[in-house]
Amino acid sequence: MGLSWDESVYVSQVSVHAPAAYFDPARARGVPLIVAPVALLTGSVTVLRVYLAVLSGAGLTLALWAWRGLRPDWVLGLAGVTFGGLWVAQYYGPQAMPDIWSALGGLAAAGCFCRWAFSDGGPRALAGLGVSVAFVTLVRPGDAVYLCVPLLVVAGVGAFVAGGFARYGAAAGVIVGGLAAGGAEWVIEAYARFGGIGRRLRAAGAEQGGFGLHFALPDELRALNGPTLCRPCTVGFRDPGLDLWWLAIPVLAALGILAARRAGRLASALLPAACGLCLAAQYLFMIDYAAPRFLLPTYALLAIPVADGLAFILTAVRVDLRPAAAATVTCFLILQLVTQHLVLDHEVGGTVTFHDDYTRIVAELADRGVRPPCLIAGVQYIPIAFYAGCASTGNAAPGEPVAVLARAHGHPPSYARTWHTYRITGTTILKVNAYIR
Repeated sequence: MGLSWDESVYVSQVSVHAPAAYFDPARARGVPLIVAPVALLTGSVTVLRVYLAVLSGAGLTLALWAWRGLRPDWVLGLAGVTFGGLWVAQYYGPQAMPDIWSALGGLAAAGCFCRWAFSDGGPRALAGLGVSVAFVTLVRPGDAVYLCVPLLVVAGVGAFVAGGFARYGAAAGVIVGGLAAGGAEWVIEAYARFGGIGRRLRAAGAEQGGFGLHFALPDELRALNGPTLCRPCTVGFRDPGLDLWWLAIPVLAALGILAARRAGRLASALLPAACGLCLAAQYLFMIDYAAPRFLLPTYALLAIPVADGLAFILTAVRVDLRPAAAATVTCFLILQLVTQHLVLDHEVGGTVTFHDDYTRIVAELADRGVRPPCLIAGVQYIPIAFYAGCASTGNAAPGEPVAVLARAHGHPPSYARTWHTYRITGTTILKVNAYIR
């Protein structure tokens, strides 16, 4: 896959291939830091994809490692399969997007907190908690706030109800310190570029259509099997028969919590569920559009009680029935993986076709003299400018080529109507005309 609009914004901040795109107030600098080791050395998208695929796989391993000692390894393996097998996790694992990293950081943070609070985790678990919270804040500050609400509530209850003020107060301090460390750059940039935290939040809210009470659950269900962005979400339900896994999540999670209660580890099942639901709340009730990736952190955290539920099915039956239970769970997981791969294949195919249009448009613009240094505006201008090595913001110097892209049946801006007009041919989805100065 080529780079999408959002990826082009993030990668361009550290790439030597093209000038940096406008970094809008809703974004954070974590993803550019993650991709910097590759983007500073090469413009190869293939190298970037392989790097991010390996890194996100390692990240899932580390996030599950934080739960060792709280669950048997094979149960954590089930959690890894239920989350990593989702099409949306595999789709965004190799992409320069923040959601998968917020998910992995949140899973690690909850695991470190549970190891420290409910097991013998020691200072290493506390340090892991602080690092994980800081990491989530760095890549997605809003997610970090919602993630930390249940963690701080549990720390507060432990401090004032259970009488462990020094112990749980230290955990609260580490959580707040992680938020401060990870959010420091975002706060500094808010004052340097946007006039303060309040103004940056208002500008970010305006870009998202305004923050407020919106019931977006039906939209998320419509987008469950694609499209990757449902804004406005007026599409119908795509392949509703493949949505059964989504309905099984609350059932399996509830079963896992009950099983954890019987096993004496209720708190370590309730906490990730609470964190996951809290993270989901902002996307289900605070914005008026949907994207499957928004719920990645929730899926990652709910993978722990879901795995507990699957493990209970395997172990709660009589010994002579366990082979049948194991066969049933195995068939369920295989069916889930196969259907998720079908959705993944469909989404990747559409994305590849869409991004191939970027390459064709850039080639035709280059044939007509639009080469660096240059400026591109109009339809899908940010990724197309990045592909071309052009700027997508600011003003062009005298003599530099400028191209404005407009829909084939639309009209260019008034300032470009007298420029040379070319019809871009050979594209599949993007039908545009180029107006070149």
